[in-house]
Amino acid sequence: MYPAQFEYHKAGTVKEALDLLIKYKDEAKLLAGGHSLLPAMKLRLAQPKHLVDIGKVSGLAGIKEEGGTLVIGAMTTHYAIESSAVLKSKCPLLPEVAGQIGDPMVRNLGTLGGSLAHADPAADWPAAVIALGAELVAEGPKGRRTIKVDDFFKGLLTTALAENEILTEIRVPACGANVKCAYAKFPHPASRFAVVGVAAVLTLDGGGKIGKASIGITGAGTKATRAKGVEAAIAGKPADAASIQAAASSAADGVDVQADLQGSVEYKQHLLRVFAKRAMEAAAAKK
Repeated sequence: MYPAQFEYHKAGTVKEALDLLIKYKDEAKLLAGGHSLLPAMKLRLAQPKHLVDIGKVSGLAGIKEEGGTLVIGAMTTHYAIESSAVLKSKCPLLPEVAGQIGDPMVRNLGTLGGSLAHADPAADWPAAVIALGAELVAEGPKGRRTIKVDDFFKGLLTTALAENEILTEIRVPACGANVKCAYAKFPHPASRFAVVGVAAVLTLDGGGKIGKASIGITGAGTKATRAKGVEAAIAGKPADAASIQAAASSAADGVDVQADLQGSVEYKQHLLRVFAKRAMEAAAAKK
């Protein structure tokens, strides 16, 4: 199908993009990588009258480290994250997740910020940024503001971003030598979206126990969320198979699991337990 008629605008700066969003209000949509918005437009699920392309806005892409914090521009592509030497050294979870997204075309054009702002409940990035305790920086008419990741995802395709705000960067703490992380998912065979995905970040103490765990999950409900039951169950326990198995049994606790075309509530609850176990085992096994 063809999209409904729209007017195309190419923004050169964040201010230009914001001005267009303010001018056209709910009739405008931002275009980043386009892998979510354009298919929706072709199916007429989305019919913006104005499309604001931010693909060439200077300063919105790139990866740098600032005093122990990794700063990733919202327009940084999945492939740039997958291949980043800085991230492989300082936060290996991000390249690991990026490598499991879609196919090479998607990874070369799709962006981290576009995925997070779209908030697809089966996307991979939301689980990762939740587990890493990221902060998301948005810019709007009143300036910049920082949003804690636990406050960012509000529901199905809904975030804390206002209609006249642009997500500009994602800030993630660099991982120390005692932090182990991994991502495990059951991918849909066609789209590669997560039927269920689990990101695990384990902080080990000097005695070989897990001092803190941060577990993000995606695919199970209408939004990505934190697996608080697993986090509480594994904290203070040894990073061994028995402790991980026991903690993973709590993966669905407190999670609003929803049935969909990919499976029933019971099936997804089972997948959460399986992939929470796999993610934690993989993280604990890393050197």
